[in-house]
Amino acid sequence: MSASDFGANERVLVIGLGRSGLASCEVLRARGATVFATDEKDPAALGEALAEVARSGATFVPPAGIDDVAGELTSAVLSPGVPLTNTLVRRVQAARVPVYSEIEVAYRICAAPIVAVSGTKGKTTTTALIGELFRLAGRKTRVGGNIGNALISETAVASAGDWVIAEVSSFQLEAIRAFKPRIAVLLNIMPDHLDRYHSMEEYAEAKLRIFTNQGPGDAFIGNLDDPLIGALAEGEGASRIPSRAYWYGLSPRRMTALYVRGGRITYAPPSGDPRPIEIMPVSEIPLVGEHNVANVLAAILVGLTAGIEPETLRSGVRGFSTLPHRLQTVAEQNGVLFVDDSKSTTPGSVIAGLESFERPIVLIAGGKSKRTDFREMGEAIDRKAKAVVLIGEAADEIATSIMAAQIVRAKSMDEAVATARLLAREGDVVLLSPGCASFDMFASAEARGEAFARAVAGEAVVRG
Repeated sequence: MSASDFGANERVLVIGLGRSGLASCEVLRARGATVFATDEKDPAALGEALAEVARSGATFVPPAGIDDVAGELTSAVLSPGVPLTNTLVRRVQAARVPVYSEIEVAYRICAAPIVAVSGTKGKTTTTALIGELFRLAGRKTRVGGNIGNALISETAVASAGDWVIAEVSSFQLEAIRAFKPRIAVLLNIMPDHLDRYHSMEEYAEAKLRIFTNQGPGDAFIGNLDDPLIGALAEGEGASRIPSRAYWYGLSPRRMTALYVRGGRITYAPPSGDPRPIEIMPVSEIPLVGEHNVANVLAAILVGLTAGIEPETLRSGVRGFSTLPHRLQTVAEQNGVLFVDDSKSTTPGSVIAGLESFERPIVLIAGGKSKRTDFREMGEAIDRKAKAVVLIGEAADEIATSIMAAQIVRAKSMDEAVATARLLAREGDVVLLSPGCASFDMFASAEARGEAFARAVAGEAVVRG
């Protein structure tokens, strides 16, 4: 299919009316396509979404009416939250209608090269940092995808001279067909979303689709320290990567093009002059935690691969700010630091958050489980936290993995913060790092973090 597809001759069904689905309706209608939209939610609960569908010129079709329009469809676009196993999707596929993920359509209408970033944790921070590095280097840059604004909205207006920086999730990669980023970045693969995937292997394979369609003219950037990704560096695993592979890690190894040595980020050019180039001291990174050092390595290696000068990359990293709800300091009261890491929705991200501080921690954790194993998280809590305040549906499950740290339960964020205050002493950290989804108590991870900040603000001066 060419870049002119999804235009006036297309009759497209958009499945799922979240942010990406609504953006797909708007973009495809603007391209002249006839667009239908559907969602399994009760129409009464869709509210403003139905109004946006109507404003875009698309037609809402309730699930019961899908069979009436399926015969005339040329394609369907799938929102990330809707799995391929969904009943609606199966009905559309049974009518021999090709189903594409939103990022697939975004790619096919995009005139600009794409940098795609994925991983279990760190992808939003890394995507945002790459965007800043490219902007600082004078590249016209558009950032979208799982980071918050739909990728299709950015690619629809991108020109050939732009760069599109995309955060892509396993959900989005599931239904790609031709999606081919110029530079693909894979940060890490840890247990997550096992409420959607049957196994860790299935989840990992969804992530690895990021480089499936690449060719020799493209680049793959991988974390050599991650066991699943590092297994692709040599031997049989290397044959799976069809593009030029560049590796980074926290220490120098035979395959690493970018690494840390003597406290400095160092580049070993894979071609040309082989002498190592020092990029910057690790001490200049404004983000907390060793995991963020790895994220910075990934972003810098993307920049180097795209031809950005080392000094520009150093300047961009030094000026980068912590993103909301990602180890973000929201206040300090009586010598106690309050840190919002609400975007931490996996046990692995909780472990990374705990390892980021060398001071006593009172942890607030819990929420809606994604069927991940909390044992390693429990071990890290015992090692790093003096106490943990548990909230949400997964509280009892998490508690069974904790052996040493004091455990207290709370029924609300206000109660959790009040309890954490009582447990903390001067010099401690109160860390909200849930390790779970938010949907049992909050509409989103952002709403959860905002509730934490409001509860803290009741007795503290909130800082930006």
